[in-house]
Amino acid sequence: MESKYHFSFEDLILYQKAMEFGEIVHNQLKHFPKIEDYRLSSQFARAADSIAFNIAEGSGSSDARFLNYLGISRDSSRECVSATTKAFKRKYITFEEYEINRGLLVEINKMLSSLMKHLENKNN
Repeated sequence: MESKYHFSFEDLILYQKAMEFGEIVHNQLKHFPKIEDYRLSSQFARAADSIAFNIAEGSGSSDARFLNYLGISRDSSRECVSATTKAFKRKYITFEEYEINRGLLVEINKMLSSLMKHLENKNN
C-alpha cells in the first residue's frame, strides 16, 4: 500500500536501493546469534539504515550540505562492506547473501559517487 503523501527524495533510485539494502540486512540479522545483539548486529543495522537516512536527511538542504550527507551515506555503505564480510566469515550469512549484499553496495556506492560528482560539478 502506498501513502498518499510523498517526498521528492523517495523518487531517487539511490534512496530506493538504500532502503532495499536496509531491509535485506534487517532480515539477515534475524538469524544472527544472540551474542552479536550488541556487537556486529547492532553496528550492521545502524550502518545499513544510515545510508538511506542520510540521503533523506540531506536531500532538502543546500547542495553543499547534501554532499556532506551523501559522504556520510558513502561511509556507512563502506562500513556495511566490512560488516558483510564479518558476517560471512562468522558463517552468519551464506555466500549467496554475501554476494547480494556486496552487489547492492557496489551499486549504491556508484550511485552515491555519481550524484556527488553531479552536485560538485553543478557548483563549479
